[in-house]
Amino acid sequence: MQQRDPYEILGVAATASAEDIQKAYRKLAKKLHPDLNPGNAEAEEKFKEIASAYGLLGDSEKRKRFDRGEIDAAGSERPPQHYYKDYAASEQDHPYADNSGFADFMDSDDTFAELLRRSARAQANRRGHDLEFRLPIEFIDSIAGANKRLTLPDGDTLDVTIPPGVVEGQVLRLRGKGAPGSGKGGAGDALIEIEIKPDRFFTRHGDDIHLELPVTLTEAVLGGRIRVPTPTGAVTMAVPKGSNTGTVLRLRGKGAPRPAGGHGDQLVRLKVMLPKKPDPELEAFVAGWENGKTYNPREEVVT
Repeated sequence: MQQRDPYEILGVAATASAEDIQKAYRKLAKKLHPDLNPGNAEAEEKFKEIASAYGLLGDSEKRKRFDRGEIDAAGSERPPQHYYKDYAASEQDHPYADNSGFADFMDSDDTFAELLRRSARAQANRRGHDLEFRLPIEFIDSIAGANKRLTLPDGDTLDVTIPPGVVEGQVLRLRGKGAPGSGKGGAGDALIEIEIKPDRFFTRHGDDIHLELPVTLTEAVLGGRIRVPTPTGAVTMAVPKGSNTGTVLRLRGKGAPRPAGGHGDQLVRLKVMLPKKPDPELEAFVAGWENGKTYNPREEVVT
């Protein structure tokens, strides 16, 4: 990638004096310094660019060599290809991590000069970047919790503990598992965004879990006790006599864990199912059921 002309970056002519270059840099630095623009990535990148340009033009020897075409805008030797490796490491990775670019300010008691000195020290021991990943998990694991292993693009792995009750899009932070820092700066963090796979049976609404459960005609008419699945294991539930499709029964405390403690409920919606194969005995009973011929469940909705 071609480097921009350092004179253009600082907005000065190639004939500018050392004083003019210093003033131009100082003006831009006061506007773009990261400490004065917290969280502004664009300003930080521009500050790196002007700091790199001033690191070249603010040094009289480097400026002369650049003007003669001996080095490029990054401070690297032009062909034949010989590089100042120590310089490249500091200027390209952290273009304002070296105090040499601020030599004109070292004797000043100006508060901005002190800001630059502190920034240089901080950059020399910069914390590593946070790395972001996405981890798909099963619905049941999101309710009960689990331990998962995430395989990274480079083949490394991260062991992730899924807390009970995690929700879609929640981000788990693994401290110190991100990119390594420089100098004494520690590693960044790994940020794991949770993706919950759809489940065949369960859905979640807030802290409550919903389940549609098929029941037989006999269970619906006569009632009884049946086994009902929950994310943490099956339980026994009583079905009242005369239950219908759409009847909702509540299993208290069988929902998702709440952050403040306790659990939501599981809401079980019954769905009455007839046998898949025709049953002559059932057909004969219904044919002789006189009340069934006069009962109209649609009379309230169809006139």
